[in-house]
Amino acid sequence: MAATLTEPVAALPSAAPPPPAPRPRVLLVGTAFAAAATVMVFVGMVGVYLSVRTTLIADVGTWLPSGVIVPLVQPNMMLFTLLLSSLMMQWAVSAIKNDDRTNTYLAIGVTLLLAFAFLVEYGYLFSLMKLSMDSQQGVLIYALTGANIAMTIVAMIFLILMGFRSLAGEFTSRHYDGIAAAALYWHSMVAVYALIWYVIFVTK
Repeated sequence: MAATLTEPVAALPSAAPPPPAPRPRVLLVGTAFAAAATVMVFVGMVGVYLSVRTTLIADVGTWLPSGVIVPLVQPNMMLFTLLLSSLMMQWAVSAIKNDDRTNTYLAIGVTLLLAFAFLVEYGYLFSLMKLSMDSQQGVLIYALTGANIAMTIVAMIFLILMGFRSLAGEFTSRHYDGIAAAALYWHSMVAVYALIWYVIFVTK
């Protein structure tokens, strides 16, 4: 006689529970709008700068006052520093996507270190230029570069805040919108400096 089952078999669930709903990416969308607005402000400032420079060259024949030096070596190094920081920023995004927190923190730290080096190089560049604020050239150049410094500091503060939130375990491979938002704003800051680098330091 074949053995018969005496214990009842547990019924299988009719359906698996639904996955948790994805978190709205409000921070990422808001950062995209903020970055776009900031870039538009810089584009407008560059337009004013080019208009004044063109008018002054047509009237006087030169743009920079006599004795003012605008070197290119330091701006080139600053551009390469920011491009490298963009790579590190993407490394942080890639690491958090894989739940690799060690590399996420390391990438954020290196990115901030490169940004600090960029700001130090800006200070050294200003000491070499010796451009007076009493001239149109000084006002326009310092307005553009000073606004770029302010944007860099904002990007650093944003990244530090997202780093602390990551330390608290808020960001994972499923929810990493904060790190992605910081990266988006960071890349827009690098793009703004690339524009300033070409307009002020290359085509001087």
